[in-house]
Parts: sequence; C-alpha cells; structure tokens
Amino acid sequence: MKIKKAAFIKSAALKDQYINDEQPQIVLLGRSNVGKSSFINSLVNMKKLARASSEPGKTQTANYYLINEMFYIVDMPGYGYAKTSKKTKSKFGGIIEYYLLNYHPCAVMLLVDIRHEPTENDVLMYEWLKYNGYEPYIILTKADKISKNEIAVNAKKAKQIFNDLTYEPIIYSSNNNLGREQTLNTIAEILDIKDEQI
Repeated sequence: MKIKKAAFIKSAALKDQYINDEQPQIVLLGRSNVGKSSFINSLVNMKKLARASSEPGKTQTANYYLINEMFYIVDMPGYGYAKTSKKTKSKFGGIIEYYLLNYHPCAVMLLVDIRHEPTENDVLMYEWLKYNGYEPYIILTKADKISKNEIAVNAKKAKQIFNDLTYEPIIYSSNNNLGREQTLNTIAEILDIKDEQI
C-alpha cells in the first residue's frame, strides 16, 4: 500500500469529541516515549505530521490522522510514565478503555520498545486487549538502536512474554524505515485495500 495523502484531523480530549463516521480506525497504543509519533511520521513519510510532546506523559488526547482519505490512525495517550500523577494516569486509562469498548477499531497496534523487555504495563495492556476480544499487532520499535543479534534475542523474548500471539511481531525503526513496508502491507490486509483503490 502506498500513502499518497495524510492529514491531522483533530485531537479529542472528551468522549463526545471522538470521531464516529464510516471510515475504519486503527488505534496505536504504547507506553510514553515508545515512539508513536515517530512511527506515524515514518509510516506516512512526513517529518512533522505527528508531533511528540516535549515531556513524556503530557499528551492527554486521542489524535486522529486521516490516511489516503480511507481510514484513520488514532494515536492514544501513552501510558506508564513514572512522573505522571495518579489522577492523570487514571484519565489516560479512562480515555483508552472507553474508546476501545465503545468505538471498536478494526485493529490495535501495540508499540513496544525492542531495546528492553516489555514492561508490566505493556503486558497488562496486552492481556486487557486479549480479554476484551482484540488480537493486537505488536510493533517492536527503535530497532536501529541495537544490534541485529540483540534484535533477534529481544524479539524472541517479546514473543515469549506476549504469549498466544495471533500475529508475528513487526520489527520497526522510524529512523531507517525498517518494517515500514511490512506494516503498510499489514494495514492493507486488515482493511482489504488494493493498490488500485488508492
């Protein structure tokens, strides 16, 4: 699949601001600072479409990006930042949970930093998604930061920790676009999009 057009549509801080139209939605989840904004920019080949907050844990909205005028990528607030207050963490959880239980995106991509073992919050999110009927796609980000050997070892660990995976994890780097084509092809399969439709 080729990305020919991508646009930021809106940030939704309140439940009644969520978009609910005919376009399918793919939601991105991940801990604060996992690289969701960089992932979006790499995927659509635009440097500044998605802007990361200057401070991890500060983004408190669901951000909607319309891709090829055919589907949305929905970037949810990051979770698990240590300095975020309990009240704010609870709000993040509320935003994510309400959206997933009421808007039913066609796919969930859970971004995890491949440099480290999945965190407790990553595992809790994965288990919550499975419990609620989702089969998340695991995107292992920041692969350019470690060696090929470390990638192989850490990817194997991630597969063991996220047991009962339906889909093979995608190893991704926003800096060199490793995994970009695989991710775009995966999205095309999810949405049943053929190149001639774009």
